[in-house]
Amino acid sequence: MHEMTLVAGILEIAEERAREAGAARINTVTVEIGRLAGVELPSLIFCFETARLGTLAAGAELAVRELPGRGRCPACGAEAEIDFYAALCPACDGCLEVVGGRELRVVSLDVD
Repeated sequence: MHEMTLVAGILEIAEERAREAGAARINTVTVEIGRLAGVELPSLIFCFETARLGTLAAGAELAVRELPGRGRCPACGAEAEIDFYAALCPACDGCLEVVGGRELRVVSLDVD
């Protein structure tokens, strides 16, 4: 389950930034995750709830903003929202190249 590895990275970033800010605890960790990032959200949330114990984020909430997949057609330049890596252009039926939706980033922290 790679979600536990992802959560370990999220917590490492969150704790590092919280310590830099002189915070004693993390209340909320907000992340953006693209639909094409290959992340199972229920698994990520479960792993976060388990891995946060014993850290500055022990009582923290994980707030997730899901980002849509985006594709661009190299032939005609049209862009469209996509849910799969293989998608056809709505304008010319060409194959879309993925240009968004693979993101996974910590966006903000709420700390005390």
